Amino acid sequence: MKDNFYFDNAATSWPKPEPVYAFMDSFFRSNGVNPGRSGHMLSLEAEQMVFQTRKMLARFFGFSGDPNRVVFTLNGADAINMAIAGLVKPGDHVITTRLEHNAVLRVANHLEHDGVAQISRVSAEPSGYVLPENIEAAIQPNTKAIVLNHASNVLGTVQDVEAVGAIAKKHGLVLVVDAAQTAGVVPIDMALANIGVLALPGHKGLFGPMGVGVLIVAEDVTLSPTRFGGTGVDSESPLQPEIYPHRLESGTVPLPGIAGLHAAQKWFLALGKQCLEKQLADQDHTAEQRLTLAELNESQSEHAVMCKLAIEHIHTTEMQHIAEIETLLKRYPSVTVLGAARNDARVAAISFIVDGMSAQQLGDMLDADYHICARAGLHCAPLVHQDAVTIEQGGALRLSPGYFTDEEDMRNLINALTELLA
Repeated sequence: MKDNFYFDNAATSWPKPEPVYAFMDSFFRSNGVNPGRSGHMLSLEAEQMVFQTRKMLARFFGFSGDPNRVVFTLNGADAINMAIAGLVKPGDHVITTRLEHNAVLRVANHLEHDGVAQISRVSAEPSGYVLPENIEAAIQPNTKAIVLNHASNVLGTVQDVEAVGAIAKKHGLVLVVDAAQTAGVVPIDMALANIGVLALPGHKGLFGPMGVGVLIVAEDVTLSPTRFGGTGVDSESPLQPEIYPHRLESGTVPLPGIAGLHAAQKWFLALGKQCLEKQLADQDHTAEQRLTLAELNESQSEHAVMCKLAIEHIHTTEMQHIAEIETLLKRYPSVTVLGAARNDARVAAISFIVDGMSAQQLGDMLDADYHICARAGLHCAPLVHQDAVTIEQGGALRLSPGYFTDEEDMRNLINALTELLA
């Protein structure tokens, strides 16, 4: 019997794959030195692991440019700050949406408040999707960038990033994508979607630890550095080096976190190979499976193809849990699920309110009486709750199952909700 039943994976995935724990511990014990700062063997081995991780993440996200443009940050919010602040100049106009997390909202709000840039915030449809044509309609002569929340951490809706990317390319704009809820859960191809800058945390769908984020900068995008300091190279220069990753990375990189991402990438690769073996055992491949096999036969990156299979398997597993939860919630007239008329473009997060009960009260009861970990409140996305008219009641309760959610977790959640809602 578990002590707790975890349904807060949208905040951070937990638990992590066992190889992540094991490699972080072993590598930090054996090579826990400053990478790239010294010429001794331990430092060089640490730097080699860091660079290998950059390469794997580049392939994982369909980035064919220099792996050194895969930059490690403190977390996802730090990556977004670096992207927007490094891109936007005085007088620029930026388009974003009302679905954004505060990681984007507050950066944009400060730019607007300080008179640096003009901000347009495009509303979503009641279903929780932003129409690409509404984003295009917001473009002005001085528009510099579109900043898009790939998936809402409240509604779970996934935006059509490829359509928005096509608009950005058409108008010569930079598309900045916040992939906090989709990295590792939904396949992302930076080249296919014309993504100029991809920002994400390491501790959610990538199954890494907290304290590390990733910023991938396309070859045709220039970001000005927003922090300065030691880089281990070109120390005589009075200014920050121009070359990546040193242009954006100052000081010691989060080596234990990078080691965790390194192990997680290898775990994705192994999981993808397991999925492929299962497909090969089944002679009746679907069209999508045959396409994946064809991609591999065309000598595309094994890492990219196998990880795509793993991501699709993870997403399918998580959405099966969401379907079961949503089916239960719809039985009760007192329950309102945020975001209506949904389609398949979703991640495994569902938020709801219950008549006569605050979100915090429901969350406290699930925690105290049933040991179920959920997230009550505004989820750092206040505009979403303003539009859903849930601010006065303290927001909504969010349930976000993960890949490691099992039958025991689901059974206890379903029993708890049935008792409370009845």
